[in-house]
Amino acid sequence: MSKMDPRALRNAFGSFMSGVTVVTALDPDGQPVGFTANSFSSVSLDPPLLLVCPGKFLSSYEVFANCSHFAINVLAEGQEEISNTFASFKGDRFAQVEHLPDLHGVPLIRGAVAQFSCTTHQTLEAGDHSILIGHVEGYSHDSVPGLGYVGGQYFSLGLERAALESPRGTVVCGAIIQQADHVLLERTPHGFRPPQITCTDRGQLRHTLCQNLTMRGVPAQLGQAYSVFDDPQSSLHYAYFLASGTGVSQQDPLQAVPICDLATLNYTTPAIAQMMRRYAIEARSRSFALYLGDALHGDVHALPERT
Repeated sequence: MSKMDPRALRNAFGSFMSGVTVVTALDPDGQPVGFTANSFSSVSLDPPLLLVCPGKFLSSYEVFANCSHFAINVLAEGQEEISNTFASFKGDRFAQVEHLPDLHGVPLIRGAVAQFSCTTHQTLEAGDHSILIGHVEGYSHDSVPGLGYVGGQYFSLGLERAALESPRGTVVCGAIIQQADHVLLERTPHGFRPPQITCTDRGQLRHTLCQNLTMRGVPAQLGQAYSVFDDPQSSLHYAYFLASGTGVSQQDPLQAVPICDLATLNYTTPAIAQMMRRYAIEARSRSFALYLGDALHGDVHALPERT
């Protein structure tokens, strides 16, 4: 059996949509430690068990491999910075984040969707990680949307859903399809634009767009919403999604344009030109954001890549 490409395998694993958690515990000196993880799952209701998988590369790995108590904090939308802090910040992480102790003194993150205080049930070696199984001794839960993670990026379903389900009329729905270091664009008499369709069923935007692309011979996997805006002049609502693709039909007029050339092209509208220039910048760091507003002004809701 040939050796697998670790990066390609990681990308394949990353296609699974998950939530984001911060796992916390106390070291032998009673000092709090924590790390960001999306390798979390419920295991059993009777008894109440859950698991998380700390990596052996963590500086705090030995603490979690040998702890008697730990906590899982399921992060909410808007807590991207907390995730980033526990993923990469080298200083005192807990000084950056509001928290309170559970009954065993283990930190619980304020504002989290759910918090689980656990006694260690079992720890199993598993390759370059361990499987830490916890017996839930106490928990809390709030009905706010959780922070999502897929393909190396955060996504916010609540924010996206509110934008896409707002009571407006016809929607122009498109996809910014990246293949390696190129993006697939349509060339029209008025300039370039991402492949797009017109749709009136707001609840079927993704499905209809994917179906259209597949029929054109351009299968694509849609990711998070990237730009959602109104155009007062045309009275149309626009929604563009990030996407990845594997190929393009010889019969389809899409052109593969190098990302480094996106800012130099002429586009069908100023709003699309602004969107594609932003994409060219954000693609360098893979830290994409969601734009909400109109064709001229709006807010960019940063969804930075977790390290």
